[in-house]
Amino acid sequence: MKGPLFYAKILLFGEYGIIKDSKGLAIPYNMYQGALKDADKDTAIAKESNANLSKYHAYLLELQMGGASLVKFDLHKFKSDLDAGMYFDSSIPQGYGVGSSGALVASIYDKYAFDKITVLENLTRDKLLGLKEVFGQMESYFHGKSSGLDPLNSYLSLPILINSKTNIEPAGIPSQQEGAGAVFLLDSEIVGETAPMVNIFMNKMKNEGFRNMLSKEFTVYTDACIDDFLNGNVSSLFGNVKKLSKVVLTNFEPMIPKNFRKIWQRGIDTNDYYLKLCGSGGGGYILGFTQNYEKTKVLLKEYKLELVYRF
Repeated sequence: MKGPLFYAKILLFGEYGIIKDSKGLAIPYNMYQGALKDADKDTAIAKESNANLSKYHAYLLELQMGGASLVKFDLHKFKSDLDAGMYFDSSIPQGYGVGSSGALVASIYDKYAFDKITVLENLTRDKLLGLKEVFGQMESYFHGKSSGLDPLNSYLSLPILINSKTNIEPAGIPSQQEGAGAVFLLDSEIVGETAPMVNIFMNKMKNEGFRNMLSKEFTVYTDACIDDFLNGNVSSLFGNVKKLSKVVLTNFEPMIPKNFRKIWQRGIDTNDYYLKLCGSGGGGYILGFTQNYEKTKVLLKEYKLELVYRF
């Protein structure tokens, strides 16, 4: 018996900015997925996953017993499934910024939450915000602090537009074209950790100059990129992605693995491609935008690229 599949996600725009109430745009990425699975093989991976799920069960139990849980779970059923060997079967790489814990959280909510909000309902803003808050609490076990956006995106399997912390909505994104341009993932082959990167960001926020940059440049370009992407304004989008790429290289250097800073700059200098953070950075995937994907594949032939979206 295998539970429903929950996909990875890509935050196209909004990393770090959504912590400070700028816009964000997240899309499902069905190249990777995960599902809860009954014990059908006695592998080391299944055993490790089962042990980790048991720890997560203890976290939810503590929340529920203490009256702090935002939703009630059937934790007795969860425990009996774990005792029978249930595990999370996932192809989503961990520490890569594509929502591995988000898919897990979505699957637990889907299977064990009482009175759950389903994707078949009329998803009002209040319901979306309620789900996001529940998922934020559930996912904070993994990251210390979570917006809840990754599990929300995985659970709904819809593009999500974040207008602000209190205004989120499903988004219609332009259908893919058979053009030369593309959004792609570049594999750093380094596992990133979210919590240390977020700590660096929060420390930077104590600096007035950094705060000014965030509000006057980073969020302005992020919001413009989102508007351009949703409206299909491709030429304007690339101009704004270039500005965003520059700002990130200058101000978020600790989040960019050292051996990728040179090719990051090369993209800006040549206009062949532009790179930006995918998630919190520090490793995992780097997100790329190009108007000529075939040329970019040749230029970055030493690296592993994955296609996400075609213009």
